[in-house]
Amino acid sequence: MRMSCFALLGACVGRACVLGTISAPAAAQDYPSRPIRIIVPFGPGGGGDIVGRIFGQSLQEKLGQPVVIENKPGAAGTLGNEAVARAEKDGYTIGVMTAGQIIAGAINKSLRYDTATAFEPIGMVATASLMIVARPDFPASNARELIAAAKANPGKINVASPGFGATQHMAAELFKQTAGVDMVAVQFRTSPEAITAVLGKQVDVLFDTVLAVLGQVQSGQLKAIAVTTKDRFPIVPDVPAAAESGLLPGYDVATWYGFFGPRGIPPEIVARLNKALNESLEDPSVRERLIKAGVAPQGSTAQEFGTFMAGELARWNKVRETAGIAQQ
Repeated sequence: MRMSCFALLGACVGRACVLGTISAPAAAQDYPSRPIRIIVPFGPGGGGDIVGRIFGQSLQEKLGQPVVIENKPGAAGTLGNEAVARAEKDGYTIGVMTAGQIIAGAINKSLRYDTATAFEPIGMVATASLMIVARPDFPASNARELIAAAKANPGKINVASPGFGATQHMAAELFKQTAGVDMVAVQFRTSPEAITAVLGKQVDVLFDTVLAVLGQVQSGQLKAIAVTTKDRFPIVPDVPAAAESGLLPGYDVATWYGFFGPRGIPPEIVARLNKALNESLEDPSVRERLIKAGVAPQGSTAQEFGTFMAGELARWNKVRETAGIAQQ
């Protein structure tokens, strides 16, 4: 029941739900009439911040009101999530949602909000792949060979990722579960630390974002094994998808970006924001900036985004349980 709440929220968007939303209040009809705040639950310069600022500028132009970006980093994005969850339900405070924040909801049981019910989905705007890399002398050069090496050497291949419970960590756990292999998970605090460990032969394989490792792959310091999305990623078209191995049925992991607000925003306001996001995605300059930032533009309805988030929460909770990772 808990896992279907996002989908229920999405189904309510665009039509009147119960509890007094049959007629739009004047505030919704006049929206927006003052500045809008976008909470980015991460520090400046990261993917969520870049995406938030790209759309903040575009929304400002399309909605005719200033849009202010507020970075609120900490606790894997959950501090920013809490700020959005507690905001007024008037559409003037929204946030950037990423795959990592949903995973944090599956891993953390002590959050002061319910990830499944606290948020109003507004829309997805972009996706991005992760990449599996290794040092050049590692004996595997593709996903099929990596799986074969892991099966031949159970418990001897170390798999690095930046951050316990991060999308990269859980992507590696899902890879292990799908392939049926035993590899040792090793977490580092940051991508540079994890990359240094691979280069120094302290670990064998790394799961990280394409942009985090692209420079080392292009210079030959690291070897690209596969991307984690079901299809090849446009930035690195020559790198095969892990699913192309034929040994990872259903394996498809992307980091993604979208916008959300506190549960209870009037449907008319959600619809206005969703329309502005999708209009932004049709703007060539916005698309160009997103692609340069290493993400692929991808829009949705609010309902689709709610259903998607519900599925992500359920999926990563199952991966956590199968991996034996206790909720923190």
